[in-house]
Amino acid sequence: MKLGYNTNGFAHHAPMDAIGVLSEIGYQSIALTVDHLVLSPDSPNRERDLQQMKDALRDHQMGCVIETGARFLLNARHKHEPTLVTANLAERKKRIDFYFYCIDLAAELKADCVSIWSGILHQPTDDETALARLAEGLQVILKRAAEQNVVIGFEPEPGMYVESMNHFDRMLQWIQHPNLGLTLDIGHLYCLGEVPVADYIQRWGEMLVNVHLQDMKAGIHEHLMFGEGEMDFAPVIDAISKTGYRGGVHVELSRHSHAAVVSAQKAFNFLKPLWPS
Repeated sequence: MKLGYNTNGFAHHAPMDAIGVLSEIGYQSIALTVDHLVLSPDSPNRERDLQQMKDALRDHQMGCVIETGARFLLNARHKHEPTLVTANLAERKKRIDFYFYCIDLAAELKADCVSIWSGILHQPTDDETALARLAEGLQVILKRAAEQNVVIGFEPEPGMYVESMNHFDRMLQWIQHPNLGLTLDIGHLYCLGEVPVADYIQRWGEMLVNVHLQDMKAGIHEHLMFGEGEMDFAPVIDAISKTGYRGGVHVELSRHSHAAVVSAQKAFNFLKPLWPS
């Protein structure tokens, strides 16, 4: 498995500079969060940006995944909106169109997966209606993914409609697909009390297509530098390795961009001694 880093922790760097810095530190994979400055669908230089990204990943021998969690890319006023569970159909289609764009990017870059999540329910909604919205969106997304030979990694996210592994398991009763996998955020497991974390990793190991990693405290959804939370990472890294997973394990410290280089080095120094040889 490859130690990687998410570009949402390099928000003040040009993407190519971030790749260069991370490669120099020793990272082998990068989670590309599509955003205003990272392969934006609104960029007038999309083809040039894509070619530069291909070249940079090749030159630095970096693997990648496509992340879709940019805060204000689709809506300048409301974080992460619209989503697959937004009430308005036209707004849900905006999210789906964005996912189509990201799937096409992933095909071009030969990314391991496109990582997505459900979104938040902002109005009271019965469970069947919410699941129907989510399943309807996922069906068309997975169809596009299959056409492009791209895998979708679905991430349970605290506070969202699908926030836990129990909720993810329920979602699978509504929709399953060969191109649907799991983006597992290890800190989210600990935050929500899904412990022992290693047991959850073992249970869901066959569906893993992407992993997020950071420190965290129980009951508090805040991504922390390693050593600042409560988690024990030796059994976590061991459990991921024992599943046979060989993809990227991406450090996600989106609020550390003000000290991106120092934070990336510090995370690497903490994790590298725990990494399987």
